[in-house]
Parts: sequence; C-alpha cells; structure tokens
Amino acid sequence: MRDIPGTLGRVSVERSPVKPSRRQPGTATSAGQPGPSRWHALWVTLVAGFMILLDVTIVAVALPSMQRDLGASPASVQWVVSGYALTFALALVLAGRLGDAIGRHRIFLGALAAFVVCSVAAGAAPTITWLVIARMAQGITAGCLAPQNSALIQQMFTGAERARAFGLFGAIVGISSAVGPITGGLILALATGPQGWRWIFFVNVPIGAVALVFGYRLLPRVAPGKRGHLDLPGVALLGCGVLAVMLPLVLADAGGLRRLWWLFPAGVVLLVGFGWWERRVATHGGQPLLDPRLITGTRGYATGAGLATLYFMGFSGVWIVFALFFQNGLGYSPLQSGLAVTPFAVGSAGAAVVAGRLVERMGRLLTVLGLVGVVVGLAAAALLLRFAPPSLAVWAAVPALLLGGIGSGFVISPNVTMTLREVPVRMAGAAGGALQTGQRLGGAVGTAALPGTYYLVLASSRDDYRLAVAASVGVGIVAICAALVIALIEWRTDRGPTATPCPPEVAHGHCHATHI
Repeated sequence: MRDIPGTLGRVSVERSPVKPSRRQPGTATSAGQPGPSRWHALWVTLVAGFMILLDVTIVAVALPSMQRDLGASPASVQWVVSGYALTFALALVLAGRLGDAIGRHRIFLGALAAFVVCSVAAGAAPTITWLVIARMAQGITAGCLAPQNSALIQQMFTGAERARAFGLFGAIVGISSAVGPITGGLILALATGPQGWRWIFFVNVPIGAVALVFGYRLLPRVAPGKRGHLDLPGVALLGCGVLAVMLPLVLADAGGLRRLWWLFPAGVVLLVGFGWWERRVATHGGQPLLDPRLITGTRGYATGAGLATLYFMGFSGVWIVFALFFQNGLGYSPLQSGLAVTPFAVGSAGAAVVAGRLVERMGRLLTVLGLVGVVVGLAAAALLLRFAPPSLAVWAAVPALLLGGIGSGFVISPNVTMTLREVPVRMAGAAGGALQTGQRLGGAVGTAALPGTYYLVLASSRDDYRLAVAASVGVGIVAICAALVIALIEWRTDRGPTATPCPPEVAHGHCHATHI
C-alpha cells in the first residue's frame, strides 16, 4: 500500500496479491485493469441482476392463485410481495460495504447461491407462513447481491467502456420492472393447474445455477479493502430508519398508512441520526458504513441519487396501476395485461443500450431529454386511456408508451453512470447500495401512492376505471417532473462534456474523487 502525492487527500492504493503469471480468466490485477473476460463476467452479473429485480414484480400476477391454493387471507398474501421489497432494501448498504471490505465476488457468489436455495423454498412452500418467510429471506439475498453489480462494473471497466457497461446495467434495471407482469403471465399460461404459481420461483433455479458456475469462473478476484471494524451503530440506525419509513408503505393495502403513520417521523429522526453518526465516525478517522463525504465531496452523486429516488417513485407504481386497469377495468387476462405494456419495455431496452454510448458526449442533457420523453409519453397514454374509445384506447396508447419507454432508457442507465462515475472503486459497493436503497424507497412510495390514488378515485367516481387510471398515472408524472427539475439544475451548472473518470484510487489534483 502506498500514498499518492499531489492530491487533496491521501489515497490508498491496494496491491493485488494475484501474480500476473497465474492470473485466472477474468481476474483483475488491480481496479481498472480487468482481464480479457470482463464482458463475459458482466453478462453473468446482468443475468443475476435481472433475476433478482424481476422477482420484485413478477409475483404480483400470481397472488390470486397463491391465495386460493394456500387458503391465505388478502393481507397475508400481500406479504409475498411486500416482505421481499422490505428485506431487499434493508440489506443493500450493509451488503455493499461488506463487498468493499471482504471481496465483491465472494458476496456475489454467496448471495446468488442463497437466492437459488430460497427460490426452491418459496416454490415448495406448503403454507403461506412458509412462503412469506422464504420470500423475506430471498429479499435479503437479493439485497446482498444487488450492490455488487454496480461495484463490479466500477471495478472492471473505466472510461467509455464503463459507460457502455452501465448502459447495459441500466437496461436491465428498467426492463426488469416493466416485463415482470409479462413474464409472470407467460409462466402462469404455460404452467397450468392450481399450483402453477410455484414455477415463478422454480424458474430461478436453473438460471441461478448456470450464473453461479460462470460467475465462479469469470468474476474478478482482487485484494479486498481494509477490513477494520464494522460500523454496528451505523448499521442499526440505518436499518431501523429504513424499516420505519418502508413498513407503513409495504403494508399500505392492509391499512398500514393509517395505523403506522407515526413511523415516518421516527424514521426521519433515525436517518438524520445515521447521518450525524457517520460524519462523527469519519471525522474521528473511523470506517463509516456510508462515508458522508461520498455525498458532499463526490460530484454528481447526491443529485443523481435524489433524481433516482424521485424517478422510481413515479415509475414503479405505474405498472401496478396499468395492471389493475387492464385486468379489472377492461377484463384482460394477466398475460394480455402484461403484453399491453410491452412497447414501454421494448423502448426502454433499446434506448438504454444506445444511451450507454451517448452519455459520455451528452452528459446530463441526455437525462433531461429522457425525462421529458417519459413525462410526455405517460401523459399521452393516460389521456388516451381516459378519453379514447375503450376498444381503441390500448392500441392508440402504443406510440405513447413506446416514447415513454425510450425516455426511460435515457434516464436510468445514464443516471447510474453519472452518479457513480467519480466514486472511488474502494467505495463502489457502499455507493451502489445507497443508490439502490433510494430507488427501493422511491419504489415503495410509488407502489403505495399510485394504487392508493387509483382506488380512491375509483370509489369516489362510482367505478370510473378510466378516470382512476388517468389520475393515478398523473400522480406518478408529478414525481417524475420533480426528478426533471433536479436534472435541469445539474445540467445548467455542469454544461461541459462528461469528464472521464479518474483512474480508480489514483487521483489527480483536479479529480473530485480525491476528496474522499
């Protein structure tokens, strides 16, 4: 380990214990100098990432089947979705910090193996209690795996290649939410019978097993960061704060917002206390769970994280609202309901890949244009579903949903790239975990607020489904417009082309990453 002179702070460089002559395929000798199999390793992480994010939404279409087969109440079966989302969010930052400390490939492989085991347990669940416990355990393993994805991209790629890799990663994040209902509908259509819902979990087993084998062979192995002591007070404050904020939201359908509203201010107090504690640990030379200088000293991180939280607040709940409208309002089957939003998924996938190549030239302007596209596309779709003849409304909304999807592809992956581009590789796991925690919190708010608006309008308008879908999508658009404001402010203050990221852990005097 050595110190690099001429920086604004001391930056430690970790030397890899792996000898170049005995380097394994895909092994990195140091951060930013990956082996030749880095693109193959990337696809392993993308497949695993798609699988865990898909499980957030794929289960929703199977809830009625689970309820009938297991004799469960509506409130208990809702925990199959809510429990996964809750434990997913709770594990993210801690898992990211552990990956930075003891090795990302170790956490990735261990979490992936545990996710497969939990999928088997969920698919074989004999009771609703067993299923909920298995899903909560599955959420923990997903939360441990998720931050390693972005951290491994930081570790394996630099410059334009990193932007392309994040473009693919952003495509996975965007597509997984949109295609969850489609995939769930297809599985239920193929796996006929009262217990066909079990294949929604069993399908993870062969995919996860293959990813595990290739991940063991291809993921880079570098020396872990400085281990030190785990910030247990920080873990407790953050965990309790996130739990207090999310619990009323995930229990919204069971009256959680009304009964547990007092947890919101308690959660805010705990999260403020977490920020104070982390600053204190950093000031005294300790190792915080999430270094506050990541937010205050890394250009683009705070605004990118805020933008992502607001965008997922408006983006995530839209799919539940569309599913409710298509199935209950228009009488579509789960598969037909999923296929109706396919244009958005297709547009998002294609645009995200292209965005990875454009973000280096266009910077935050790309996100601004994408957010405008999402707002215009969703607003047009909502108006068409509200006023067009029911027999033509869905077909008329196809171009609008396609535009919204293209815009979304220009938002998610470029924002991930610009948020994490100047984060030092040694902190990539914690930074990625915090970013995804914001996304999960935003998603929890959206999935509670938008369906809540839908049911409220439905009750007050005597079952006017078309008015309900337009009003609830409008609530989502408000959150997306707030994200657009953040993007515009950052674009105006940072007009120039996107800067090339500093070499990991090695800084120059002008690089913002050296502030940490």
